[in-house]
Amino acid sequence: MLSTKATRALPTVHRAYTQLYSTAATASSGRPLTAHEREQLGPMIRVDQAGEVGAYYIYKGQMAVLGKDKQLRPLLQEMWDQEKEHLALFNDLVGRHRVRPSLLRPVWEVAGFVVGAGTALMGKEAAMACTEAVETVIGNHYNDQLRELHQIKNPNDELAYLSKTIAKCRDEELEHHDIAVAHDAQRAPFHTALSAVIKQGCKSAIWVAERV
Repeated sequence: MLSTKATRALPTVHRAYTQLYSTAATASSGRPLTAHEREQLGPMIRVDQAGEVGAYYIYKGQMAVLGKDKQLRPLLQEMWDQEKEHLALFNDLVGRHRVRPSLLRPVWEVAGFVVGAGTALMGKEAAMACTEAVETVIGNHYNDQLRELHQIKNPNDELAYLSKTIAKCRDEELEHHDIAVAHDAQRAPFHTALSAVIKQGCKSAIWVAERV
């Protein structure tokens, strides 16, 4: 479960939901979702929630190791706070659409913390390399989902809101990628190998979380 600090993001998330939903509704239809669209949305929302769980715990692991670094802490905290908001948004979508969450949530929590703390123990450059690799995969994943959603003709309010939510999260994840690169991610020891392993792990987790 999220900590008390994590739940503080909920009022902000409610405001974000209201703003995104009202904007999405102006250019969409009020029709109900079709059965096929519900089948499409279930795996999308499930995997995105699972991914944000992993991201939350990656930053939690990094903060556990690097949180005393006065220069790095505010940067990590800012990115972690955004991940808390992303997770709250997808938690809300899981409830609204009655989507079964991933059964492997405890695995995503442990794996995220281990990856975050483990790379942080290798140094701040490795921690940034972890963020760079993860956000590369997540950015591509969100783009794939957006392409799929944009192919749906006459999207209703819920589909339009989901598209805007995913686009918002993607843009912020790509900001995290750029921040990591700007903070010496590519100077991490064994950067190429480390990045390749993390990227493959993320891709495998996405495949599993969509299904389990």
